[in-house]
Amino acid sequence: MKIMYHHRTRGRHVEGVHIRGIVHALRLLGHEVSIMSFPGADPEHESTIQGHSKRGRIASAITRLPGVLFECLELGYNVVTLFRVGAAIRRQRPQLIYERYSLFLFATVWLARRHGIPLVLEINDSALVERVRPLRLKGLARRIEAWCLRHCTGLVFISSYFRDQAQAAYGQIAPSVVTPNAVDLSRFDPSRFDAARLRADRGLAGRIVCGHIGVFAHWHGVDAFVEAIATRLAEVPQLALVFVGDGRTLPAVRALVAERGLSDRVLLPGRVAHEDIASWIACMDYAVLPNSNQYGSPMKLFELMGMGVAVVAPDYAPVAEVIGDGDTGWLFPRGEIAACVQRVLDLATQRDEHRRVGDAARRYIERERQWRNNAEQLLTLLPAEGAH
Repeated sequence: MKIMYHHRTRGRHVEGVHIRGIVHALRLLGHEVSIMSFPGADPEHESTIQGHSKRGRIASAITRLPGVLFECLELGYNVVTLFRVGAAIRRQRPQLIYERYSLFLFATVWLARRHGIPLVLEINDSALVERVRPLRLKGLARRIEAWCLRHCTGLVFISSYFRDQAQAAYGQIAPSVVTPNAVDLSRFDPSRFDAARLRADRGLAGRIVCGHIGVFAHWHGVDAFVEAIATRLAEVPQLALVFVGDGRTLPAVRALVAERGLSDRVLLPGRVAHEDIASWIACMDYAVLPNSNQYGSPMKLFELMGMGVAVVAPDYAPVAEVIGDGDTGWLFPRGEIAACVQRVLDLATQRDEHRRVGDAARRYIERERQWRNNAEQLLTLLPAEGAH
């Protein structure tokens, strides 16, 4: 089947990983997939969109525009979509359009209906949830979203919470499936790494390592976690923290670590390329996700679990859909940072528990959360004759 994957994102970082994962899985299932990207963004060649090109710099500038102006440009992007996707439809004649849904974008749904092509929307964002970037034209965004969710062929939600919110707000929407994120186990395979050598190279030999991968943003709670655990690290002298990533709160975390004299206990390597993430996870005995949100399906969760590293995580519904407490990870009451710290400290010396739960986490990923599973599930939304 000929499939067109359309998205309006910059195709970078986590969104790029997700796009590549789905596209590669569909191709492995025997389908012909083309990607229609935001001009200047190609998730299959991420190095070309890191802001070095003129288009990349323009895209970066656009994202920094004031809220209402930025949203008006998002709305105006429908004109671009009508011409670009319309031309691609006439040229490629796809049998399915799969779109990573973006706020204010309705042109693809309209085009698919006009040409009689099935269209499946993947819902990672919504006008119904609290977002990192506040939504100004909320009423208009919700009206457009309701129309899109009712008039596409099918919907892929990343969590049950997302689907429940959409059904409550918009009533009768298109048929849907709930498909959390996934991982490429060929890249996230612990057998590829010499963990002892990596630990020695990074000053972690002889340590119990609790790690984290992700953006240093306030809502991820890394700064609050480090501040809360800093005064208690002496309780477990062997414990070291490795927090990989970059973001707004990283300078404050670095300053705290330096001020408390914890540079030998808290390693902050900053942002690393996605292809190097697995080597850092290979150094970890277990991991922590200090905070998340009501609707998200954190990619880092799947990459850690795929490497056989179990996670201490908040009990938000999308996380609890993936982690069974004491089975494939450990849960604590969301928003309670003291409970998170206590769970991390209690588990620190339980090496057998790290291995038992970590092994179960990897088996779960192998069984249910590879990109192939996501691709197979989205195809069930098509009419029987279009799913082959």
